[in-house]
Amino acid sequence: MPAATTAVNSAAILVVDDSATKRYLLVSWLSRAGFEVREAESGGAALEYLAAHAGEVDLVVLDVKLPDMSGFEVCERIKTDPVIGALPVVHVSAHAVDVVDRTQGLNRGADAYLVEPIEPDELIATAQAVLRYYRARQRAESLAERMVRLAETTLAINSASTLSALLSAAADGAHRIFGGPVVVLAETSEGECLAAAGDPPTMRAWSFHERDVAVGSLVRTDDPAAWDVVDWPDGETVAVAAARLRPDRPAVFVGVPGSSQTPGFPVLRQLAQAVAAAVEAQRSYDEEHRIAVTLQRSLLQSRLPDVPGMHLAMRYEPAGAQTEVGGDFYELTMLDGRLLVAIGDVAGHSLHAATVMAELRHAVRAYAVEGHPPGAVIRLVNRFMRTVLPEESATLCLLAIDPGSGSVRMASAGHLPPLLSGAGPVRFLQARGPLLGINAERPDDLEFVLPRGGTLVLYTDGLVERRDADIDVGLDALAKNAERVDGDLDDFCQRLLVRLAGTEQQADDVAIVALRRA
Repeated sequence: MPAATTAVNSAAILVVDDSATKRYLLVSWLSRAGFEVREAESGGAALEYLAAHAGEVDLVVLDVKLPDMSGFEVCERIKTDPVIGALPVVHVSAHAVDVVDRTQGLNRGADAYLVEPIEPDELIATAQAVLRYYRARQRAESLAERMVRLAETTLAINSASTLSALLSAAADGAHRIFGGPVVVLAETSEGECLAAAGDPPTMRAWSFHERDVAVGSLVRTDDPAAWDVVDWPDGETVAVAAARLRPDRPAVFVGVPGSSQTPGFPVLRQLAQAVAAAVEAQRSYDEEHRIAVTLQRSLLQSRLPDVPGMHLAMRYEPAGAQTEVGGDFYELTMLDGRLLVAIGDVAGHSLHAATVMAELRHAVRAYAVEGHPPGAVIRLVNRFMRTVLPEESATLCLLAIDPGSGSVRMASAGHLPPLLSGAGPVRFLQARGPLLGINAERPDDLEFVLPRGGTLVLYTDGLVERRDADIDVGLDALAKNAERVDGDLDDFCQRLLVRLAGTEQQADDVAIVALRRA
């Protein structure tokens, strides 16, 4: 007997007939053919049995004339009951034999209609044909549903901004597609193994170093012990899809319950390939971003000068991994007994913005070395930008401080105002001026004295600006948090960074410079 026929004949059939003799014949014929057969004498008894044993019956052989209700009604209720499910139904009848009755039976949901006298071979062949059709339809519907969820999962993983989010989206999608516990495993660009595993999936580090996967994709069945990052059901195997796009990259693995798979593993294979492509893109981006951030940091000042009579601190935090490097910069340098303090921000987020930042920083130092006051330095830097970098714009705040007397000269080119704390109420020092890159008149320098114990805070917009709130909200929060200045300025800067920029990945670079006169 062919394998397909053997599988069909292992199905469970409920025979519903009030005639003990006819029921005995039907049961005998089906049992000898290899079916598992159950019996019911009435429509009500059949419906009760199906409700109590949902999922245990594959086919109903149903007499049309029953003592409590018609077989047509029983069939209709079977097809529409969400608990029972749309089981296939074969009508048998010795009474309703005209075309109208057969049409009514089929229109109300029956899948076949047999009229007595019924031959055993005809009954068995009909049951097999109906079961084959239903199982083929179920497979097609299941595949179509899985393909829809695969498309949704592919969109989710390609929309993820980090590798962890990508793996979580892939594991969540695999769980919705296949059910049961799942595991999605990949290496970060730093070589760390991350697994989204469980039911529902959670992220964790897990050591799994399999290097002998060829470029391409494969699906295999593994013992659950090899994937003990997940608690698999007893008796379950693990269907593992491995996908590798390049020989110099590690493979990506997706493991799901083996019992959830159809021949050929089509959906699992496509899911693994989609995850591998998304992981490769994320790895490449992370590597490029890390290189860019390293370059950006190398362009920034790494050590602060030792200035008698002044305490200095700074914090720089690059934007989250989903954003390109920015153009924030700062400078603290002693020139002819004065402390030059600069902070600025080049427009845009890119490696190009970081290189423009480096050029501006060097230009500021070069003009300051010539002895120009802050306002003149800004005018010269602006002329430099308009000549050499005519497409660029930036903000800049520049101060020249005498550490002994505390006298300060300050000029600004569109930058956010520094904050002064410790000399009466907290206040912002408004020294207004147009952006760098704009040909416009610039005001005279602002002059004031930094009192002993007073603290100046300079910062870039990443500290106070949020897309979902007015910038005044961020400035008010900065002023409130700066009412008390920690004894250690490093702690103070860190507190501002945590409370204002938050712990989540910020969308912009943050630079903070704090200086206090002893």
